[in-house]
Amino acid sequence: MSTLFVTEAVMLAIYGQLLVPTKPVEYIIPYKTVLELYELKSSDEPLMHTGPDDQHVRTKINELIQYFEEPLNKKKIDRALQLPWAKSPSIPVGDMTIVTILNALDTAPYGELFDPVETELIMAAQRIEAPILTDQYELIQRIIDASIPVQVYDIDDFDFALEEPT
Repeated sequence: MSTLFVTEAVMLAIYGQLLVPTKPVEYIIPYKTVLELYELKSSDEPLMHTGPDDQHVRTKINELIQYFEEPLNKKKIDRALQLPWAKSPSIPVGDMTIVTILNALDTAPYGELFDPVETELIMAAQRIEAPILTDQYELIQRIIDASIPVQVYDIDDFDFALEEPT
C-alpha cells in the first residue's frame, strides 16, 4: 500500500528525492499545478538561487512535461478532466512512485488567505484525507494559523512523513 501525499507537480521536478522514496508513494497532484509547469517553463524569472540549479530544475520541468504529454499519460490525464474531482488512473514515475492527477476545483472556501492553487491543495488533502507536502513555509504557517484540518509536511521532513501513519 502506498503512502499518499498531495503536492504540486513542480515539487517532483525540484526535489528529486521525492521520486526515489524508501517505500511506495502516490502523489495526488491537482491539475492546475501541472499547468503551472508550462508557466514556469516559459518564465524568465529564476526558479532557483544559482544558475546551474536553475538550469537543472528547468530541465527536470521539461522532462516532466514531456512525460505527462506522452500519449498514454496524456490520455490518463484527459480522462480525469472530464468530471470535477475525478482522478486519473495511476501514472508511474519511478519504481516505487506513482502520480495521480486530480481535477480539483477551487471553490474559494478560504477567502483571501490562500491563492487558487493553495486552495486546491487544501481541498484535495481534505477530500482524499492525505497530507500536503510542500516547500512553502509561509503556506504551512497560514494553514496552521487558520486552523485548517489538514496534515502538512515540509519537504525537508519527507523521510519522517514516510514513516508517520497518516
